[in-house]
Amino acid sequence: MKSAMRFVFPAGMMLAAAAFSITPTVADVIELKSGHKLEGDVLKQQADTLYVDIGIDVIKVPLNQIKSRTAAKDAANVPETTQKHQLYRTAQLPRRSIKELTEKFGEGVVLVQTPGGLGSGFIVNENGFCVTNYHVIERETRIATTIFHRGADGSFNRRRIDDVRIVALNPFFDLALLQIPVQKDLVFKPTYLAAEEDLQEGEEVFAIGNPLGLERSVSQGIIGTKNRNFRGQVYIQTTAEINPGNSGGPLFNARGEVIGVTNMKLLFAEGLGFAIPAPYVKLFLDNHEAFAFDRNNPNTGFRYLDPPRRKAIGEPAKTP
Repeated sequence: MKSAMRFVFPAGMMLAAAAFSITPTVADVIELKSGHKLEGDVLKQQADTLYVDIGIDVIKVPLNQIKSRTAAKDAANVPETTQKHQLYRTAQLPRRSIKELTEKFGEGVVLVQTPGGLGSGFIVNENGFCVTNYHVIERETRIATTIFHRGADGSFNRRRIDDVRIVALNPFFDLALLQIPVQKDLVFKPTYLAAEEDLQEGEEVFAIGNPLGLERSVSQGIIGTKNRNFRGQVYIQTTAEINPGNSGGPLFNARGEVIGVTNMKLLFAEGLGFAIPAPYVKLFLDNHEAFAFDRNNPNTGFRYLDPPRRKAIGEPAKTP
């Protein structure tokens, strides 16, 4: 958007600005191959360089470093591209503010509760299928979720749903698939997995979860590295704050696409959180039958609580 203010350019830029002042300008949003974006008035395009006025300076952008170029007035109206898979949907969505994305996809993030603790999860389709971490429900069978759905007045309401079914488990990827019972008076709002693997270091991300039981908390950060190796598995390292209770929740990019599942952080350190990349999640969901949970299999590794001991020796009480 053209500004009415005047700016003093560095000496090296004065001639360039003067030379381009007679050229009509068009405000563009330019996305670089590095993942960074800039918005400004395009002053001139040469064979291999684009000159962009960003308001406080004129910069030269090599054409071979530009991934896409969109008119600023149309940037917010980029069409959504979605694809439906067996259990989930992928999408390429337009870039929005974190506030807008939180309002749009916040209902798809749930609180996962077991007798031994709590974590987070996110809904992936309209039938109540939900992804979380394996360690959130490890050795548990009694699982409940709390959904935060928006009421008619725009406020979030808490809705606890018991008897959540375990569908599949993969302890190696630390992933679990649950199914929340369908409710007649409640429509599930699923999230979208990222369609492409185009992560870049420094890219803006945010997480929604329930750290330490603080429901619907949002934390913002960037990608520290997209392929941190830990025990033979690749993780996304992020500066978005992750704490106990965030486990199993989604890590979103700046378009609201789920790029990972938050699952751990380094102790006694801040800004060093990790998430399981979306390709692992897709692989798990596409092959969930191979990881199907069998409640009657004694080798499932689940913990069954012992019955309480009798306080007195004698005949058991007779039922009426």
